[in-house]
Amino acid sequence: MFYKYSEANVGIYTPYAPLAVEDTPVFAHRGLNLDISRNIITPKEVMRTIETLAFNKFNRLHLHASDAQSWPLEIPALPDLAAKGAYREEQVWSVADLREVQSFGSHRGVEVYLEIDMPGHTASVQAAYPDLIESYNRQPWPDFSAQPCAGQLKLHYPPVTDFITTLLSDLLPRTAPFSSLFHLGGDEIYASAYDMSPSELKPHLQSFIDHAVSVVHSHSLTPVVWEEHVLDFNLTLPSDTIVQIWRASMHSNRSALAEVVGRGHRALFGAYTHWYLDCGHGGWRDPDPGNPDSEVKSPYLDYCGPLKNWREVYSYDPLSDIPKDRQHLVLGGEVHMWAELTDGVNLDNNLWPRVAAAGEVLWRGRGVINEDVTRRLAEMREWLVASGVAAGPVQVTWCLMNPGNCRQ
Repeated sequence: MFYKYSEANVGIYTPYAPLAVEDTPVFAHRGLNLDISRNIITPKEVMRTIETLAFNKFNRLHLHASDAQSWPLEIPALPDLAAKGAYREEQVWSVADLREVQSFGSHRGVEVYLEIDMPGHTASVQAAYPDLIESYNRQPWPDFSAQPCAGQLKLHYPPVTDFITTLLSDLLPRTAPFSSLFHLGGDEIYASAYDMSPSELKPHLQSFIDHAVSVVHSHSLTPVVWEEHVLDFNLTLPSDTIVQIWRASMHSNRSALAEVVGRGHRALFGAYTHWYLDCGHGGWRDPDPGNPDSEVKSPYLDYCGPLKNWREVYSYDPLSDIPKDRQHLVLGGEVHMWAELTDGVNLDNNLWPRVAAAGEVLWRGRGVINEDVTRRLAEMREWLVASGVAAGPVQVTWCLMNPGNCRQ
């Protein structure tokens, strides 16, 4: 136990203090969603992250393992997916890599579970199986996808049904020994990519998710999906499905989380307004020289800025409008690290200590910003740096050494 660690010339450490701690988390599911597809993040870097998650009382790591830009995950039954869909060979996560990472997490109390995002965000499949993708690289891409490159799995198309069966039948038996969950994605589905309206698309999407969920269930796993299946398309989902929230609110005074649990679904929170760690780093797209009205212009902001600093992360109150009789449906939450501007080089600094702030919310509930939490998080930051994690500073060191002198 450290105490008075940050004060000038004082550092007292009692390694064998007669101390017993009894504590219980507010939320059972305490996770990080880490994107390993948009930029290269290696198994070694993920295992370092697992160590740090465990130290901060997290028990889930959600690997967003595929997206429009690349497919890094080896699938032996579909070998061309990674062989043609990864940026380069060094990005590929082999069968052995995935097993090692999941086993590593299991031994540290961190369940590592996978997401294969579908049917949107699947343009990377085109490199291996071009006949499965609708509207590949269709322009102008903002009309057909959330990001370049446009492309979504075809729906109501038997070869896609076979592809999903083959993919999941290969992957799920390998992940099931380590995880009870499997994430089927489902965010940012563009009906325009199919030249349909949302109402026209709905029955095709329902058939698609029915099939995917049935394969997940056949391996005794619990399906997880993004909120759009419920809030945008009003799909029918099995009662065990977990719905993950990323938007703050819908077209009402209620939060997206309140909307989902109000319909009786179990849910995970993590609104982008507080828990998107990629926000505020600026836009990453280039201006189109042929478009004088390009949105890419000074000051080159991203859609969700400003940056969510640790205080904003810590101040998130996910249950603010959840009725008492619905709070049991809120299983917990995940803080999100999308990787458009993150790779293995800056991963630690982009995660820590902000993830630690989210960890305290997940363990204790909504926090109150004050000097005590600043000093507590600063102490954790020193532990992380000492263990080789490149965590960013919490505050100016002078303030930590002179308590009470940096208030405003």
